[in-house]
Amino acid sequence: MAARQLPTRMVAKVWGREHLPDAFNAPEGERIGEIWFEPPPELPQVLVKYLFTSEKLSVQVHPSNAEALPGEAGKEECWLILDAEPGARLAIGFERTVTPEEIDAAARDGTIEQLLTWHPAQAGDLFYLPAGTVHAIGPGLSLVEVQQNSDTTFRLYDYGRPRELHLERGLAVARGVPYAAEHRGRVKERGQVLFDAPYFRLDRVEGAPDAATHAAFAGALLALPLAGEVASRDSPARAGAGECLYAESLASLDFSGAEVTLLVRAA
Repeated sequence: MAARQLPTRMVAKVWGREHLPDAFNAPEGERIGEIWFEPPPELPQVLVKYLFTSEKLSVQVHPSNAEALPGEAGKEECWLILDAEPGARLAIGFERTVTPEEIDAAARDGTIEQLLTWHPAQAGDLFYLPAGTVHAIGPGLSLVEVQQNSDTTFRLYDYGRPRELHLERGLAVARGVPYAAEHRGRVKERGQVLFDAPYFRLDRVEGAPDAATHAAFAGALLALPLAGEVASRDSPARAGAGECLYAESLASLDFSGAEVTLLVRAA
């Protein structure tokens, strides 16, 4: 099947924004927090999103595949920060090793924010979140998230918002440890493997992919242009910033108009 552009879904969130970057058109009066691309049936394992924040997201955690119960699904994810307002931060992991009982008490009395480590964030920062990592995204951020295609989220704390919490399941899978430095990085190279993870791979390419990237992306993939345009060689399909293409292989795509592109495949 020829390459094709994926359908886009805008999701309103209490922590979203009314005004988005130029590549996106938010419905007037709606606070859009997520813009994601419907996973194609040929590549159902991964989901790619843009996130835009004006408030803190809930303190949350996701299970691994092994920990997921019937009706749940495991979720590991990664973030590439595209833009950050001064002082923007992300909470990932704890300042020290904590027990489930400490997490439970802090989630109930609202002090869990003080137990977490808040990492300064700026454009080009990279974060990988293994399942079980307790986290919260702060305000003032625009980022790309690549994840296992799962909506299993256990909220531990939500700043008094009237949304359901999931303390029993969340505490069962939460890792009460500091965030490992090896899971954090920076964009620094022209052609760079950002994450080669157990469930997906994410590369950043400037211009056309090199031979090594072609070899790594021989099968089905997603192409997400951040600047410039990627087109299909055998169909009218094309995508620019804010859009996403599915392709059977990297060789089926034309990068002559590309500037910066993210490539995603399932591991």
